Amino acid sequence: MIVLDTHALIWWVNGDAQLSAPARTAIADAQQGGRVLVSAITIWEIAMLVERGRIALAMDLDQWLAAVRELDGVEVMPVSAQGAMQSATLPGEFHKDPADRMIVALARELNAPVVTADQKIQRYAHVRWVW
Repeated sequence: MIVLDTHALIWWVNGDAQLSAPARTAIADAQQGGRVLVSAITIWEIAMLVERGRIALAMDLDQWLAAVRELDGVEVMPVSAQGAMQSATLPGEFHKDPADRMIVALARELNAPVVTADQKIQRYAHVRWVW
């Protein structure tokens, strides 16, 4: 089981070479085991990026999300009240980005690593990561 950071999901779905080899392996292994987790906040973040013109998808957002949900082992996780609270009370020092906080809280709640190139997440001692 793994949790994908927003950029990792986009790069994986788009077959982008920016996704590292260890990240690809972790995703493939998690697909075999059945759980590649995506936080609902990641979908919100992607929708915001599309709306602001910061990223372009090969299809409209609804079609893209449907395609993501059809991938083997992918599960979009809702943001729970517990997860929202935990994102506000993460131990130690972590930056203020709400999407990153929600993704990290989900990973911590499920004891799963985050697939991420984000050095702010990688430097956070209270979550495991793969890159």
